[in-house]
Amino acid sequence: MDTGLEALPDDVEALKAALLATRAELAHVRADAAVSQAKASEDQALIAHLKLSIEKLKRELRGRRSERSSRLLDQMELQLEELEASATEDELAAEAALARTTQVAAFVRKRPARKPFPEHLPRERVIVPGPCACEACGSTRLSKLGEDVTETLEVIPRQWKVIQHIREKFSCRDCEAVAQAPAPFHVIPRGWAGPSLLAMILFEKFGQHQPLNRQAERYALEGVPLSLSTLADQVGACTYVLRPLFERLEAHVLAAERLHADDTPVPVLAKGKTDTGRLWVYVRDDQPFGGQDPPAAIFYYSRDRRGAHPQAHLAAWSGILQADAYGGYGELYRPDRQAGTVLEAGCWAHSRRKFFELADIEQAAHRRAKGKTPLVVSPLALEALRRIDALFDIERQLRGQPSAERLAARQAQSAALVADLEVWMRQRRAELSRSNPVAKAMDYMLTRWPSFARFLNDGHICLTNNAAERALRGIALGRKAWLFCGSDRGGDRAAVIYSLIVSAKLSGVDPQAWLADVLARIADHPAHQIDQLLPWNWRHTAQQASAA
Repeated sequence: MDTGLEALPDDVEALKAALLATRAELAHVRADAAVSQAKASEDQALIAHLKLSIEKLKRELRGRRSERSSRLLDQMELQLEELEASATEDELAAEAALARTTQVAAFVRKRPARKPFPEHLPRERVIVPGPCACEACGSTRLSKLGEDVTETLEVIPRQWKVIQHIREKFSCRDCEAVAQAPAPFHVIPRGWAGPSLLAMILFEKFGQHQPLNRQAERYALEGVPLSLSTLADQVGACTYVLRPLFERLEAHVLAAERLHADDTPVPVLAKGKTDTGRLWVYVRDDQPFGGQDPPAAIFYYSRDRRGAHPQAHLAAWSGILQADAYGGYGELYRPDRQAGTVLEAGCWAHSRRKFFELADIEQAAHRRAKGKTPLVVSPLALEALRRIDALFDIERQLRGQPSAERLAARQAQSAALVADLEVWMRQRRAELSRSNPVAKAMDYMLTRWPSFARFLNDGHICLTNNAAERALRGIALGRKAWLFCGSDRGGDRAAVIYSLIVSAKLSGVDPQAWLADVLARIADHPAHQIDQLLPWNWRHTAQQASAA
């Protein structure tokens, strides 16, 4: 095809026609390319969605296949989010391109059927008037056949309001005494903030990891300037008001015969630097063996990780402690302990993690692909993982069953596997040098073997300490947002509010709604009935009120 200037016609009208034809052809090409891009984006989003669904199904059927499975699912969900957004953007671009040509077939994304909106949401009916006359013949004799409803989900922006309590004064004409109704209770003496606002401040700070300075910036944009010091004042006052609930939670948790324990570092602001403090958690969770007592968690703060802290927390407690192999718990396990015996129950997830790091084929391949020195995959670690995973498979089937049934199943199925694992591990350990990484992983278990085998003789014991790790997950996520605790007192306040929020979540209660109702009632609530405000009792009362 000749594309030189000499091939172009000299006639203006012919040039215009050629230009229009070129534009039409260009619009056709662009539309075709936009449709192809939209289809490719849809395919990528569909593939990502199917991969995520497969991983979730595998996790439900087989449990956690690796220590990074949760992180992998988060990454896949983020990838799906980006691909879905890109697919929608390309679809709209294709529609815009198709509007300029009629020679390319239209493209419509295949979306999954949308679930109906929840029934509890209020409905606002906006009536679109129908025609007054027939569009075909002009007749006004119209008969209604029915109606079509198109639902749109909408949100009303957060509304601020000032509630004025008007208390009229009266004077007696006989004795001139002044009569007036008493002032309404405030959550905080001389307070000005309502309970819902206080609950939102607490939950945003400790539940959603939004520091007070960011909250203050957001409120100012909404037209309600509240200083940082003002918000901090409310947090301190609420912590004081809610401390009786923390004490009742503490009594409930420490009344358990079995506890999960763990700790996590928290940076603490110090002079010219930040120190590393700790938040300790103790979780009572009887659900794995069908216990009827409600789950709860309590947190404590300390400036360091000395063993004196857990020993002080559990000074008057005795029972079964499920925790990692932190040496600070050692004094609790002494047989001559005055407060009573504390039995150690090892966490198989911790021990499994040590073998997994030596048998992570995926990580080795990832390092090799990046040109880094690949990690050596140990066959012994793989064999240890296979044997340990067989125990986890049995435990998944026993979750929620009574302790007697769990004990019987463990004696029948798990006891032989544990005995074989110990024999195999001791034989292989004798063949390894002291510096071998697999030997260190084996020593972690063999030196504490009675604590790891204790679950075989007690149906109440769990195989892992995951209950405590789940309770600490929010703190690990929040550290990136709030960076550090401002002081030791700040760490103590955080421990109190974290205890309330995590316990509410364990009871299936919305923490913010619960805190708002508790703060509205606690000022005039009888002290001897404080247990009525605990999350599990509050949920039961709320369900009864909803049913009524």
